Amino acid sequence: MDFFNTFRRRLIIRLSITLLFVNSIAYITGWTLSRYYTDDDLLILSASALVWLLGTLLALSKIARDSTKPLQAIWQAVQHIAPEGESQPAPDISHIRVGRELVANITNHLYQLASVVDGIETTNHRKAQDIHSSFVANSLPLPLIVIDKSDTVLYVNEMASTYFGIAVDDLVGSNLYTSLDMSFASNHTLHAWLGRARQKTVTAQTHWDRVRIGLLGQKDTLQFDLAAHYNKSNPMGYETMLVFFDHTEVYSQDDQAMSFVALTVHELRTPLTLLRGYIEVFDEELGPSLNAELKAFMQKMDATAQQLSAFVDNILNVAKIEDNQLTLQLHKETWSDIISAVTNDLQLRANVRGITIESEVPTDLPAVAVDRYSIYEVLANLLDNAIKYSRGATKIHIEAKLNAEGLVETHVQDFGVGIDSTILPHVFDKFYRNHRNRAQIGGTGLGLYLSRAIVQAHGGQITVRSKPSQGSTFSFSVLPYDKLSEQQKAAKSGSISRSAHGWIKNHSLYRD
Repeated sequence: MDFFNTFRRRLIIRLSITLLFVNSIAYITGWTLSRYYTDDDLLILSASALVWLLGTLLALSKIARDSTKPLQAIWQAVQHIAPEGESQPAPDISHIRVGRELVANITNHLYQLASVVDGIETTNHRKAQDIHSSFVANSLPLPLIVIDKSDTVLYVNEMASTYFGIAVDDLVGSNLYTSLDMSFASNHTLHAWLGRARQKTVTAQTHWDRVRIGLLGQKDTLQFDLAAHYNKSNPMGYETMLVFFDHTEVYSQDDQAMSFVALTVHELRTPLTLLRGYIEVFDEELGPSLNAELKAFMQKMDATAQQLSAFVDNILNVAKIEDNQLTLQLHKETWSDIISAVTNDLQLRANVRGITIESEVPTDLPAVAVDRYSIYEVLANLLDNAIKYSRGATKIHIEAKLNAEGLVETHVQDFGVGIDSTILPHVFDKFYRNHRNRAQIGGTGLGLYLSRAIVQAHGGQITVRSKPSQGSTFSFSVLPYDKLSEQQKAAKSGSISRSAHGWIKNHSLYRD
């Protein structure tokens, strides 16, 4: 039987009868008034119209309630079988006068469909359990791990189990970050990327180079590239798929080369120290008697020795970072004193190039919690870069202030060649140098990499703004000493140890 046509036919009949009844009442009202009460046609017409209007509104309200009762019952049935509406009771259709057969038929179909869906979900769950025996996944010649929205490992293929040396049963069901202590070369970690993807997108994919598990030099250290695919709406709960590309051998050779360079550079320290000592002696003993030209030569020798010393320090400190051996000792320091020390030490190098260093540091800045030697190196690297890349400019501006977050923020601004927007994202990468001017301007490509690692170990951030031919501004922040917890302040008589390892964990930028 066509229940819908029956429902529609009965609804039309009820509507027609109701309207006929309302019109009849309006006619009777007009006839009665004209026969027994008045001859005023306008009054008779107005009264009849009023009765018709009120009767129509009442009738339509009744018909609307009766005609929507089937829809209400169907909606209640949908809520009853929906996973989030299990507490909603099944609809009672005994009070429905029009469309009862239609509602009964539709709800029966809904209940049958719900039973089929339950069976499909059960089958899918069984399939999800059987994925561990999937031929395709286990035949993939790359480690593969799948996690859900809570970062729990759902699936691990045999290659991943072998690669990480962890049994499948031990990985499945565990938290990914607990099982695999991955370190990344920047703040763009897996954990940070997933956090953004879950908030803003439905699907996303990205990759990382040089991800590490373990420390340099350890026998079980793994280094690999990582690719990730995120799918928020995966019906089986497989939110993120991770594929690992092993490059342990290649990257280890690079690390060993860095260690060899550091070992070689370390041998320069002794003769360099002697050279700087002799220059200082000559300047003190012979300086007053030298003419202007020879005096300028002496200043250039001193500036060059300082630059070479900074180069050696950068190489050695980067090697320490890679070996996780660079440890910072945070103390309470006056920020203006550190800035003054750096500017005084590099003023000679600036003078040789005809550059003036200006500083703007408020006297009421709070004391900061820093490792004086390491943070000095950050400022020295930024200032040295500003000097090298000024090229024709005669001024460098240093400004320190308390920012909106309550951190002490320092800006080192030059007015030189600037940096192209395509290069800006890479300036803090290890060994990266601008291909447009690296032939004209010397450097190792390590100063900014080292500065970022040190600033992040202090709990701050370092950024850059630049425009070609207008100069660059490097900014970084450090924590005021008063913002440290009382427990940290009391540790080791005011000394706080932090590791500047340069490899960012998924859940922390540094280790206390």
